[in-house]
Amino acid sequence: MAVDEAILEHVGRGESPPTLRLYAWEPACLSLGRSQPFADVDGKRLQARGWEVVRRPTGGRAILHTDELTYSITGSAEEPVLAGGVLESYNRIAQALSFAVKSLELPVEMKEGKPAEHTVSNPVCFEVPSTYEITANGKKLIGSAQARKQEGVLQHGSLPLTGDLARICEALVFEDEDARAIAAQRLLKSATTVESALGRVVPWEAAAQAFVHGFESQLGLCFERGELSVLELKRADELMREKYDHPSWTERV
Repeated sequence: MAVDEAILEHVGRGESPPTLRLYAWEPACLSLGRSQPFADVDGKRLQARGWEVVRRPTGGRAILHTDELTYSITGSAEEPVLAGGVLESYNRIAQALSFAVKSLELPVEMKEGKPAEHTVSNPVCFEVPSTYEITANGKKLIGSAQARKQEGVLQHGSLPLTGDLARICEALVFEDEDARAIAAQRLLKSATTVESALGRVVPWEAAAQAFVHGFESQLGLCFERGELSVLELKRADELMREKYDHPSWTERV
């Protein structure tokens, strides 16, 4: 999270180009949306499983990052892909994501329209529908969230490749164990992984290549592979110490 914000700051100053970053997590980590209550986290269960916790600068609900491909897109609000507000840019990016996963032979659709109304609070991102969400066999496949700041635009998203999506329920607070079990069952009915939808495992590298190809083909981009600059790395270290690894940020809500 610190790296993504460091890139955003440098993009805002014209010191870094618009960036598509693809990464994985080690160890597994529960990330909370920017405004999600920290009270949703069951700290003892989280610690017992050796999982970490962080708060994202983007919105949405909790995601357990493991066995997945995570993407971040960072650029100025004047970039053609990101211009025009949240829904317009979200739609363009969703078109690229859809193209990418279709190239992996996944049977996907992009659902348009407004998010569904929810009458109860839900701490899990992948159970909550969103505008332009990408589904496979009627189940949510990719979860994304965007933040538009003075420095520019940052969008995060997660493509679960394999594993048990219901594991996230082990790290969240529920009224009792029956409620936890019901939430896990509900999640498995509404969300899926690449392996479940396709019937075979797709390696992280293959998914990453599909994302690059999807963004280039659908959005007319041409990426140059690069490394973080010295200044980005320095700023990411500062942000990690001062913000993302500090209770004043992680537990602030």
